[in-house]
Amino acid sequence: MRVPLPALLCCSAASLLLLLRWRRRRGLWKKVKQAQQRQERSLVQMQMAVQRFREQHPSVKMVPILSLPLPELSKKLRDGSLPPDHVFYAYVGKALQMATETNCITEYLQESETQIQKAKLTEKLGLLYGVPVSIKDSINCQGHDSTLGFIKNLNKPAAEDSVVVQVLRRQGAIPFVKTNVPQSLISYDCKNLIFGQTFNPLLYTRSPGGSSGGEGALIGGGGSILGLGTDVGGSLRFPAAFCGICGLKPTGNRLSKKGVVAGVLGQKAVVAAVGPMAKDVESLALCMRALLCEDMFHLDSTVPPLPFNEEVYSSTQLLRIGYYETDFFTMPSPAMRRAVREVKELLEDAGHTLVPFELTNVDRVIFNFCIRGMFADGGSSFLRKFKGELENSSMGLLFWLLRSPGWLKTALSWIAKPFVSTVDEVWSLHCEIEEFCHQFIAQWKKLNLDVMLCPMLGPALGIGYPGKLSVAVSYTMLYNALDFPAGVVPVTLVTDEDEEELKGYQGYFRDWWDRTLAKAFRGSVGMPVAVQCVALPWQEELCLRFMKEVETLSLKKNMIV
Repeated sequence: MRVPLPALLCCSAASLLLLLRWRRRRGLWKKVKQAQQRQERSLVQMQMAVQRFREQHPSVKMVPILSLPLPELSKKLRDGSLPPDHVFYAYVGKALQMATETNCITEYLQESETQIQKAKLTEKLGLLYGVPVSIKDSINCQGHDSTLGFIKNLNKPAAEDSVVVQVLRRQGAIPFVKTNVPQSLISYDCKNLIFGQTFNPLLYTRSPGGSSGGEGALIGGGGSILGLGTDVGGSLRFPAAFCGICGLKPTGNRLSKKGVVAGVLGQKAVVAAVGPMAKDVESLALCMRALLCEDMFHLDSTVPPLPFNEEVYSSTQLLRIGYYETDFFTMPSPAMRRAVREVKELLEDAGHTLVPFELTNVDRVIFNFCIRGMFADGGSSFLRKFKGELENSSMGLLFWLLRSPGWLKTALSWIAKPFVSTVDEVWSLHCEIEEFCHQFIAQWKKLNLDVMLCPMLGPALGIGYPGKLSVAVSYTMLYNALDFPAGVVPVTLVTDEDEEELKGYQGYFRDWWDRTLAKAFRGSVGMPVAVQCVALPWQEELCLRFMKEVETLSLKKNMIV
């Protein structure tokens, strides 16, 4: 029997395509395997470094060093009462433990060992002299990959440090590890195909948040005393809240983003920011104090030369504080609502004035401003990042929408108008966002507010749930759209009463998302719950001052209880 030539050619072409695809996929898996082996070697290097130090300094006690808060640790490093190598290897050892338990570290910056030796000889002591600092994967460190969880970004080491890392080094800090992120950064979980899932150090079945999830897990578990993350929609605040630490998302351009790789390049609707993460507010303030210096303003002239305002931060003047318990889009969990109410009462008892603030049209902000703004090109530039990758994102419905054909996007546009296609529409959208910001500030000033107390999504969701619940970013993404500084402070823990009350949680829309969010919250007794502290643009010091007040009052209450 003769096989027709066209059929034979078609079969041959199909076989060739399958072979090429198989070879390409095998090549990608090989790169993944190599990256995982490099990660394993990093952990071995950390182990060997710590072991050498302990053999050479058997009398050094690590636990007392790890128990010191950053301001006190920094003081001891600067006055010479604590050698920098003692601090460094104490944190390398603890970081190694947390990496083993939570899979939070992607790479050890071995050159940090040389830097710590040089630090012992330096005469000029910066504000962060000898302080080990962890760095999010997407923030460039010379000689190391910034992968964003993409295989295509492997083996492409950064040519130079990002500006924030350069300034940290000039202030005497020792960047020593890079930490894990979700693929693309556009997720508040922390998983990618290269390095896998990062776990919450407080409960391994919970997400550490994202996209700065590796930072949250490492700092939350005590393996780093200070870290740098980024935030576009809550990427720094989610990990801080989920892992029981503090974090600050500054105004978008208060700290340099030069050398920081963005999840969605070019979009301006949802403003990204670089910010510090630490165990307490005073540590965040110290980091901001160190970064807001002439070095940063010289290295990146697009950053306004606004040094840290000590007078505002240290003020004890009573505040006029706006507050709300819900955004009427994502129903708060019982613990979230209780957290805001309890902090409100504490602030009132301390003499501050609390004023109700009513949010409206948050659904419009999320869908019409944020999603339309971030994916104004129909998501094509974002999707190009996934081309040639082994695995697409775990972003659920949003990713499915972005990949859908044009006719389907048009058919669905009546629901939320999620996509923009023309330059005219993009400009119009930017005008809408600007007008919304002016209206929000006008409402703020009409009430004569200094700062705002807001809910923060929590407790930490179960692993895998953030990808199904993109809509739950409403409490955080609002302040990226507005470009207001917003910080997170843990204030309470989930109680048995909260868990019992959660059984009646139905959400505002009683739909699949609300039911799924209720499941994601369950089983969280003992997990931390945070609040957000917000100020107007460029008022980071006031935001930090408010965060410090909330932290102090909450700690005092919890000590009494």
